[in-house]
Amino acid sequence: MQKRKLGNFRLEVSALGLGCMGMSDFYSGRDDNESIKTIHRALDLGVTLLDTADMYGVGKNEELVGRAIKGRRDQVIIATKFGNVRAEDGTFLGVNGRPEYVKQACEASLRRLGVDYIDLYYQHRVDPNTPIEETIGAMADLVREGKVRYIGMSEAAPETIRRAHAVHPITALQTEYSLWSRDVEDEILPTCRELGIGFVAYSPLGRGFLTGKIQKFEDLEEDDYRRHSPRFQGENFQKNLDLVQQIRKIASEKGCQPSQLALAWLLAQGQDIVPIPGTKKVPYLEENLKALDISLTDDDLARINQVAPQGVAAGERYPEEVMKGVNL
Repeated sequence: MQKRKLGNFRLEVSALGLGCMGMSDFYSGRDDNESIKTIHRALDLGVTLLDTADMYGVGKNEELVGRAIKGRRDQVIIATKFGNVRAEDGTFLGVNGRPEYVKQACEASLRRLGVDYIDLYYQHRVDPNTPIEETIGAMADLVREGKVRYIGMSEAAPETIRRAHAVHPITALQTEYSLWSRDVEDEILPTCRELGIGFVAYSPLGRGFLTGKIQKFEDLEEDDYRRHSPRFQGENFQKNLDLVQQIRKIASEKGCQPSQLALAWLLAQGQDIVPIPGTKKVPYLEENLKALDISLTDDDLARINQVAPQGVAAGERYPEEVMKGVNL
């Protein structure tokens, strides 16, 4: 397994991580046994970075990951997040970055995961009502107490990142980045590189769209949250499908799947980038990992950039209300 290092603090992880969210929430077809098999297979193949959050399945995903890594803690870099607060029934209650909540959330995550420490602890979303210095200060306390090894942020604006990094070194920023979500290239990614912060790319396959396996809106199950995503609706769906067809053509010429080409492109954007494609099925996991064997030439990259330039996707990446909470 190829390795990459996040941030100046040199947290070494596998070049591809595993996003675990869909095992417990937002997508249909949940099967804990199958998900645990997928996590075990990932570990067997050398994947070390497992990504979860306390909001996924309202704690259920952390419990699932905890069961899966039992007896294998030394093989895993556990990344989890706090800040998005949900009621027991899943209702979103807002964002909380208050210091007392940070510590309370960490204790709850440690308990659900069944571990003594969290390797990489992210603030899931920036709390606009709490100064970032106070939130990061509380996270720094957790580092000093040995409950957290490294601190991360998610969907934070450049200025917020700078302010946070001045309080305690930020090891990784996690934000959406893929062939159809490239806005981070303007300011966010350069800021991370200037400060020596690693970049963890979530939804690197465009929530599954870039796999080429979704051909029509009806392919999405009734309880699939993507039905409410602007990029999967109306005319946007067809425009984005046309983009995938062009990616599929290049992938075919390279002898790989569209998903593998999309991941290989992301990996080629820099050694400081670690994509975390999510899946709950072993065959898709194995398919994703083969992207590590794909070599893209300068001509390949130029052609891909021509097909999928920044801003190519039709529609926002989240519904309007959710977009208000990103890049704060």
